[in-house]
Amino acid sequence: MPPAPLHERLRQLASTLERQFLGKDEIIRLLMISVVAGEHCVLLGPPGTAKSALIRSLSELMQANYFEYLLTRFTEPNEIFGPVDIVAFREGTYRRNTAGMLPEAEVVFLDEVFKANSAILNALLTLLNERKFTSGGKVMRCPLISVFAASNEVPGDETLNAIFDRFLLRVHSDNLDAYHFNELLQRGIQHEIRQMSGDPLRPVVTARELADLGKSFGGRMNFSDAFLSAYKGIVFQIRAEGISLSDRRVVKMLKLFAASAYLDGRSTTDASDFFVLKHIWNNQDQAAILEGIVQPVLEAFFREHPDRRRVGALGVGVDALAAEIDRIRQLLTGGTALGDVQLFSQLKALGEIKTALAGITDPRARELEKRVAQLLEASFRSGRFAQI
Repeated sequence: MPPAPLHERLRQLASTLERQFLGKDEIIRLLMISVVAGEHCVLLGPPGTAKSALIRSLSELMQANYFEYLLTRFTEPNEIFGPVDIVAFREGTYRRNTAGMLPEAEVVFLDEVFKANSAILNALLTLLNERKFTSGGKVMRCPLISVFAASNEVPGDETLNAIFDRFLLRVHSDNLDAYHFNELLQRGIQHEIRQMSGDPLRPVVTARELADLGKSFGGRMNFSDAFLSAYKGIVFQIRAEGISLSDRRVVKMLKLFAASAYLDGRSTTDASDFFVLKHIWNNQDQAAILEGIVQPVLEAFFREHPDRRRVGALGVGVDALAAEIDRIRQLLTGGTALGDVQLFSQLKALGEIKTALAGITDPRARELEKRVAQLLEASFRSGRFAQI
């Protein structure tokens, strides 16, 4: 039996990651777009938000040659690009032994990338942009598909602008909201068990297939006049808000739109693909501005095509939210007195659930919104929740 089409298996890969990593649906979608388009992505956020685990799992499911490293200002080039070949050096030839190192990797994860020194950053610029690495006067072609980087913060040093610009997508990865907590623990336990047992993930696609797709991807770079006109309007709006968006990045974004359409099995792009524009900020203060520009365009499209709406409540369904409401209600109405911190935590969770429900079109969400409102009203009216 022949394998399913590549775009279907890529969706299967994304579904596998979504089951493993709770609340990361949109991030996973952006990672998939990156590998299809052959572009790079940086994940920004606090430690412990599954950034490295997510990229490792993606690499396993792609059966890709993988390289990962935590960079510091003291990291030396030979730790990344390979040590000098001593045998060749004794014979008068300078070259690096790149086996198993970044120049021969297909998927790369660089943690704390902006802490690297200038020697590493300068070499990375050419490698990221041109897929080339110079060793001993010889230029080698690199099989690189995508580099994923992580950082706790956006670089503030202007000297880092060049390397930051190479990461077309900038994605914020944060801790999950309170109403995800129980399911987070369950999935975390499953992940830890798999890690301890050493069971690898079963590959769904191969990196070779993605490389071949990249070579023929130019055939998918066809856009209607209506799409380009809408894109032009959004770009001018973004620039009018003072957000820097170079012509180079404007053109490269077209690859991401085409990749988004490919993942959906579409031959042409549409307004739903503009969601990637929410993730092109240069500092995190700009994220809200981009949201305000792009989200109305998306909502107008989804009103006409409700079946195309992708993600609601960070991938948590109505049933899961209903169960969490019941759990909070039992806690608030139980016989055990809650401390101030515990009480605040539960009220905060109810607020987050209320926000999540507002973004769900399922009619059941309206009934759940009423239940949340009743809980909040009763809790504010009585410290002992006597009227809940």
